[in-house]
Amino acid sequence: MANANRPSGLSPVKHITGAPFNGQGNIYQIAAADTNAYAIGDPVISSGSGDVNGVAGITIYGGTGPIRGVILGLGTAEALIANPNNLNSTIRPSGAQATDWYAIVADSPDLIFEVQENANGTQLAATEIGLNQILKSGANNGYVSGWQLSSVTDATPATTNTLAFRLLGLARRSDNAFGANAKWLVYPNVHELGHGPGAAGN
Repeated sequence: MANANRPSGLSPVKHITGAPFNGQGNIYQIAAADTNAYAIGDPVISSGSGDVNGVAGITIYGGTGPIRGVILGLGTAEALIANPNNLNSTIRPSGAQATDWYAIVADSPDLIFEVQENANGTQLAATEIGLNQILKSGANNGYVSGWQLSSVTDATPATTNTLAFRLLGLARRSDNAFGANAKWLVYPNVHELGHGPGAAGN
């Protein structure tokens, strides 16, 4: 049976110790002038700034280098992770906004994430487990992120320690197998809150 094609960005599943992810994260600011769209599952980095109350800012991940974390929720106020003007929406739309937005971010450097592999060309195989790989950006579907894990055709997995994520293997479920749209478990190889420059892979 073919893998279901349901990209949703990065979903935290557990800590590297095996402890389950408890759903917690930290609040970050998205500046009103930021023109990027944001959705649950999007990877983000520090913006190098923050709001007038000292809440650290984030912006969308650029595809290389360390990440800060992954968005768990979005809202129009620090104390309201929702959009009161549209409670049916879970995204922050593209374009500059009238006010700052805020996001809950899973920013612990020891989190393992599940992410769907892009179906383009040659797919990742068991021989790539332990190597490092990059993500492929994608537009959200109005609810969740469109980011995916790059296939071999998108980018060649390597031992390079600056590639963002370590390939840990497939998410072990009966409806998941190697091939197009496979769901992988990945670990941030380079993280803003981690230590050192990242490991080189096997």
